Amino acid sequence: MKIFDPTALGGLRLANRVVMAPLTRLRAGLSGVPGDLLVEHYRQRAGMGLVLTEGTYPVLEGRTWTGQPGIETDEQAAGWARVADAVHAAGGRVAMQIMHGGRIAHPDITGTRVVSASAVAAPGEIRTPSGKAGHPVPHALEAGEIAEVVRGFAAAARRAVDAGMDAVEVHGANGYLVHQFLSPASNRRTDDYGATPEGRARFAIEVVTAVAAEIGADRTGIRLSPEHDIQGVVETDPHVTAATYAALADGLAPLGLAFVDVLHRDLGGELVQDVRRRVGAPLIGNTGFAESTTRDEAVRLVEEGVVDLAAVGRAAIANPDLVARWARDLGENEPDPATFYADGAEGYTDYPEAGAA
Repeated sequence: MKIFDPTALGGLRLANRVVMAPLTRLRAGLSGVPGDLLVEHYRQRAGMGLVLTEGTYPVLEGRTWTGQPGIETDEQAAGWARVADAVHAAGGRVAMQIMHGGRIAHPDITGTRVVSASAVAAPGEIRTPSGKAGHPVPHALEAGEIAEVVRGFAAAARRAVDAGMDAVEVHGANGYLVHQFLSPASNRRTDDYGATPEGRARFAIEVVTAVAAEIGADRTGIRLSPEHDIQGVVETDPHVTAATYAALADGLAPLGLAFVDVLHRDLGGELVQDVRRRVGAPLIGNTGFAESTTRDEAVRLVEEGVVDLAAVGRAAIANPDLVARWARDLGENEPDPATFYADGAEGYTDYPEAGAA
């Protein structure tokens, strides 16, 4: 396999095997409606084989930050339709990452309660409109409430596809709600949604199953970050972690998903490759979080068959024409971390293409 070769994910034909990783950018304002800035940002990056959007909340209770976009209202869906149209007009494909923040939220941001698998607060602080605040102790979702959250994911997926998105990725990584159920550090439950590997995997399986039933498994994927140990969602026992993700993968396998997207420092290791074998879907892989994914690393991962597609974050932020740059070895712009989560066009839509650099 070559990284610049076309490929398929489910029912999608992609021009190459470079994926724009989902990247929090916080440019959607108080309303969570994608505007002109988001339309232009994603349009610029349509040369990637697949563009994955930033984490988008399915319901207000799942919103994590001010400036995060949503897919709950008609106005938000209309904004995303403009994004999808722009990416398609530029020849690209785009999938929405749907993300419920769970306990990584605050009532000052959502105006609602904060929920999670268990009544265990996340460590550290969160930035609210009135300043930094500690994470509150979340409400532990009851069984009937879990079913409502699952329906919220499915409804959001339907709105996303109706708005023109080519696929949906369920965010099951990085310490957010689905991941909170997977980790024994944040899931202290003793019912059917906890206590065992199968119990901890149950919520994720139910969410992905509901999304696949709503929009088709060939449009559905999931992102995972086992052992990432972030936001208090830690997975420090390798035997427990392996058993939990094996149970998750076995529960997803019958669906015939379009892809599984994994963030992990060792993509070729047994944990990730076992998930890949069990799910039986193409693997999008991303090693970069503390460090950026380089061109050479991405090319190697694909050519050696470690992954089917390589996801790239910071290089995609700074280089709207990243695939063309990599294909012609033209060098790269350097990303400016000071603008990652700022407002406005600076560091968002003003990075030059190679011909204009």
